Amino acid sequence: MLTSARPLRVAVLSSRRAPGLLHLLDGLHAGCEVVCVVTSEPVFADEAAVRARGVDVQTHAIAAFYEARSSNVYRDFVTRRAYDRRTTELLEAYHPDLVLLDGYLYLLTKPMLEAYRNRMLNLHFSDLTIRRNDSRPAYAGIRAVRDAIADGQPETSATVHLVNDEPDGGPPLVRSWSFPVSPLVAQARQWQAPDMVKAYAYAHQEWMIRGASGPLLAAALRLIAEERVDLDALGASDAAHERPWLVDEQGRLTPPAATRMHDILSGYKRAPRRGHAHISSRESAGDATLQSAI
Repeated sequence: MLTSARPLRVAVLSSRRAPGLLHLLDGLHAGCEVVCVVTSEPVFADEAAVRARGVDVQTHAIAAFYEARSSNVYRDFVTRRAYDRRTTELLEAYHPDLVLLDGYLYLLTKPMLEAYRNRMLNLHFSDLTIRRNDSRPAYAGIRAVRDAIADGQPETSATVHLVNDEPDGGPPLVRSWSFPVSPLVAQARQWQAPDMVKAYAYAHQEWMIRGASGPLLAAALRLIAEERVDLDALGASDAAHERPWLVDEQGRLTPPAATRMHDILSGYKRAPRRGHAHISSRESAGDATLQSAI
């Protein structure tokens, strides 16, 4: 278990943007310090602002890494493992206790999963307590918000979860408040206007990204820094039955035991429809290439 003998050293992996990172840095828990950001893209939207806050930013461009090996970034997982091995080498210089995936768009492979087992958290924009009959998350992958809205879910929420070998399959740590889906969606369906639904899904996702990311990340690190969550115990739990903490708009936390009845009652309206496939072929097991995030 991580202890509070010293501030927890947190490394961030991101791609083009890191939702909520500036919010996190500006109100960082005293028991944590963000020691670096490693980005997979040559252009990182918040680089100047992050550097201005005293955090080092390292560019580890994945496309250039693959190009140098005459390989395809979406298909070659031998090269992906080499890329992840290099990521571990970059991180080693900062001696992180935790790695936070914030807007990171690629699946992680064995070198990263083994180096930081039970020490990596991912920010995902769906409620990971909603599960299919086979216990997999109903809304995984980068299209999770769109899929939940298309499936008729009345609300959405975001989750920080522990990373394991299954994309978005690790035990949930903390979940955000709900973001109600507008009645506009039902009307758009009646009007047979898929363009409206698509546009709304984008706006709804941005609402979640801009509203929930910072408070959710801050809540996750606070729970760990204050030793209210044991990541090793969480990693050994049954992800399909693990209940997360809840964080509200004011950053207040509610423990899992106090939210159980609420989840049971709301579960009836949030259950995924039977027969719907929520993960696209590009994100399916065996051909998954994108880490869930935005």
